[in-house]
Amino acid sequence: MKFTNQDRSLEASFFFCKRLSQKFLKFEPNHFPVSKPILLITPPFTQLNTPYPATAYIKGYLNTIGKKAFQSDLGIRVILRIFSKEGLTKVFEAIERRGLKHLSVNCQRIVKLRQDYLHTIDPVIRFLQFDNPTLAYTICEGDFLPQASRFAQLDDLDWAFGTMGIQDKARHFATLYLEDIGDLISEALDPHFGFSRYAERLGRSATSFDPLHDALEGPESFTDQFLLEELERLIQETDPYLICISVPFPGNLYGALRCGKFIKTHFPNIKVAMGGGYPNTELRSLKEPRVFKYLDFITLDDGERPLTCLLEHLDGKREIAELKRTFVLMDGKVRYCNGAKHMDIPFSQTGTPDYSGLPLDKYLSVIEIANPMHRLWSDGRWNKLTMAHGCYWKKCSFCDISLDYIKNYEPVSAQILCDRIEELIAQTGETGFHFVDEAAPPALMRELAIEILKRNLKISWWTNIRFEERFTEDLCRLLRASGCIAVSGGLEVASDRLLEMMQKGVTVAQVARVARNFTASGIMVHAYLMYGFPTQTAQETIDSLEMVRQFFLNNVLQSGFWHLFAMTSHAPIGIDPGAFRVVRTGPELGLFADNDLSHDDPEGADHELFGEGLKKALFNYMHGICFEFPLQEWFDFKIPKTKVSPHFIENAIMVETGKVMKPNAKMVWLGNMPELEISENLKKGKKTTTYRMVIENKNGTDTISVSQREGEWLETMVREMMPKPGKKEMTFADFEQRYSSANLGEFDRFLGSKPWRSLREYGLVMV
Repeated sequence: MKFTNQDRSLEASFFFCKRLSQKFLKFEPNHFPVSKPILLITPPFTQLNTPYPATAYIKGYLNTIGKKAFQSDLGIRVILRIFSKEGLTKVFEAIERRGLKHLSVNCQRIVKLRQDYLHTIDPVIRFLQFDNPTLAYTICEGDFLPQASRFAQLDDLDWAFGTMGIQDKARHFATLYLEDIGDLISEALDPHFGFSRYAERLGRSATSFDPLHDALEGPESFTDQFLLEELERLIQETDPYLICISVPFPGNLYGALRCGKFIKTHFPNIKVAMGGGYPNTELRSLKEPRVFKYLDFITLDDGERPLTCLLEHLDGKREIAELKRTFVLMDGKVRYCNGAKHMDIPFSQTGTPDYSGLPLDKYLSVIEIANPMHRLWSDGRWNKLTMAHGCYWKKCSFCDISLDYIKNYEPVSAQILCDRIEELIAQTGETGFHFVDEAAPPALMRELAIEILKRNLKISWWTNIRFEERFTEDLCRLLRASGCIAVSGGLEVASDRLLEMMQKGVTVAQVARVARNFTASGIMVHAYLMYGFPTQTAQETIDSLEMVRQFFLNNVLQSGFWHLFAMTSHAPIGIDPGAFRVVRTGPELGLFADNDLSHDDPEGADHELFGEGLKKALFNYMHGICFEFPLQEWFDFKIPKTKVSPHFIENAIMVETGKVMKPNAKMVWLGNMPELEISENLKKGKKTTTYRMVIENKNGTDTISVSQREGEWLETMVREMMPKPGKKEMTFADFEQRYSSANLGEFDRFLGSKPWRSLREYGLVMV
């Protein structure tokens, strides 16, 4: 067998870890009190409206192996502490001790309105928790909430309130009110404060640990004090022997390490482990020993197997060298221990996420901005599930496809998904679901939709997709019938040349047709938009904007957001920049994080120059205005004229696709059961008998004129095509064979008949 240098390095690391563990770290059985529970925490801050699901996923898995665990979202606990009458009293007292002279005019105004804020904060929080709905009328009167600079944007949003109900309008006002207070805290007390991130600057692109280390060794911030009080209360209540901290984003890292420092200082017998999206992407080459002043273990990728091995190690049943994808500190050096022989836990066996212990009724449903998809992210409570681990496409050149969470694709069955849906509804009382897939597979979405209909589950759900041609009009109708309300997908740079370079596997025209299919079925479509991809010219940027304008003009997109391209070290473009004609310029690899890369694009435009204009144009297009403005209107510098035909998207969506009737296509009836009605008419002394199928649907009555034999046969067929538990779907080939056996005539003639067209219109889909 031939060994590579990497193989030898890993082998040496394994035996080094093993020797050190034998020498220094032998654990007697039950050295740790394993009867004690595990505490799973998410540090501040992620979302106000719903818990980040990582701890619920891990708790669900721990349930399957009989381990007792508690979980807490420290973010919402801290927010509710600060944004209360008691918390705001402390805010104002702390500011007054520091003095007001250094504050902006805006923040001085907020301090002067102190009593108004103290008297309104508790009712507003209850309102955002859906606990005080009648307050909406008072809020909308305009003289209940104190107003600072955030309310200045209301003049620009008057048009939006014509389509917002009073509850939504009041929640938007209440959100601006909270943001005003947040501005005060960040300016006067804690510059790191933010509602969906905390000290994010310290964690982003942190090749050096020095800034984080300096902050952690410095005095506790105003927010830290609330955080650590909540953490101490949690530890006293749960008495854990292991605390697992999930860090999904850079904006959670500082809070995680601040928690780790507190635990190591005040509860040294408790072990601390960290995992989640941030270490999975940023810390794969970790060499910084100072991190382990605050942590004992850092695990990578899917957490179930590494955590299982870690628990066995703490129980004295596994040597440290035989951990799974885990960084530890040994003899003053960071070591990566990955000697476990066990495979990862199959996705189908990781259990149902368990949200117990999280204060689901205390989250705040806010309306931050008028972007429809962003509203879904910030408004309402969503149970989060995953249809498939990883991505079935895994080719996009800008995506971290070399990492396990993308490259290891493993779907679960629709039956298991629906079992989990039913469990979560029973557990949380919520029927909204956000499937957090990288890209949900069309075939599995079809099976899931059919299973939802079979079980008669009444849910609302949304997810991420690729704009696959497999999303036909029929499939979109099926998804809508099952409760799908929105999808988001990557249009990226609306240029076929660049889409091919990205290996997206789609064209602009294809995206337009798929978006049309979703929109026609009543499903909202959000597009991720990108500018600044390597070699993108100014002409391509403006042409991409023109494409986006036409998407919204033709109402095949309802929402979008522009992102500036970012190069990462785990994507094909970061691994081999030269293949994409860019030059990596930094940063130098340090001891801590490694993910975001800087680069030069010698063949492309000055990309950052276009950002403001692109976003300004999109803001208006999303709300159905300014389509007639020349593109130059959005930029304060000279831009090239677009070369895109003004009817490109209109022509693209006129092309009919997905009309080929495949023999193995499943036939599903989405309407109610039709009844065959017989009518007798007397005209000029002659009696005639007519037959028609009558379908009573929720929003009206549909009728199909048929002959007697045809009507009786179709009534039977429709009954068999209705989704029912345990029943296999009829295929188009089955349908054709049954038609022929019934001797009703030529099948091709039937496919051109009005009854067939009516069936297709009123509820028959072929998927």
